[in-house]
Amino acid sequence: MTIRCLIVDDEPNAVSLLEMLIEQNTSWELMGKCYDAREALAFLKTHPTIDLIFLDINMPQLSGIEMASLLPKDTRIVFTTAYSEFAADSYTFQTIDYLLKPITLKRFYSALQKIETHFSMLEGQSPRTPALPSLPPDEYFFIKSGRTLNKVLLKDILYFEGEKEYARLVSINDKILIYKRLKDIEEQLSPSFTRVHNSYIVNIARVDSIRDNHIFIGEKQIPISEKFREPFMNIIRERTF
Repeated sequence: MTIRCLIVDDEPNAVSLLEMLIEQNTSWELMGKCYDAREALAFLKTHPTIDLIFLDINMPQLSGIEMASLLPKDTRIVFTTAYSEFAADSYTFQTIDYLLKPITLKRFYSALQKIETHFSMLEGQSPRTPALPSLPPDEYFFIKSGRTLNKVLLKDILYFEGEKEYARLVSINDKILIYKRLKDIEEQLSPSFTRVHNSYIVNIARVDSIRDNHIFIGEKQIPISEKFREPFMNIIRERTF
């Protein structure tokens, strides 16, 4: 699907990251990059066919929210920001998603699915149900615990639980203590795993049910924190009938 998009952000590194994510993971057409809202408004006057704007909120002189209020009402927007407190305000516009910085590949993938589903529906197509990234059945890694290297199949992992400077891996067969923080572990995992709490990363394929801000994997009840709820529920909504 070809979607004509524009990046508006006053941080060059953030612009470069989004540009790379778009070019490497989509067939969209990146029409331009603007580094403040006034430049973007001028660009849009000469490029009225833009379908989607990746719009930073916290910019000098004119914020992303203020710029959005000056755009045509049907302008589709993905807001990007380092501050979660703007989320409620962002959804007063035609907002498809809200990306918190730093934007990870996993989170961008989730936004990509929402964006393409949205535009498919606008074109009258039947939106495809995006599949969660699957893991080959033999994909594995070795985990060092004490003097032992333990081979673990990713598909067998239920969740990770953080405990200060180390974490506990819980699989269908075992519990292994890992001398790494959850943040470091999260960076090495595939998109089939997602953070749902400061203390938990879950394997989405192993989730049995979700109820009252809790995930249930077997008899284990795992809380979903406010910080991670929206990204997690975006993934779940893509797989909800």
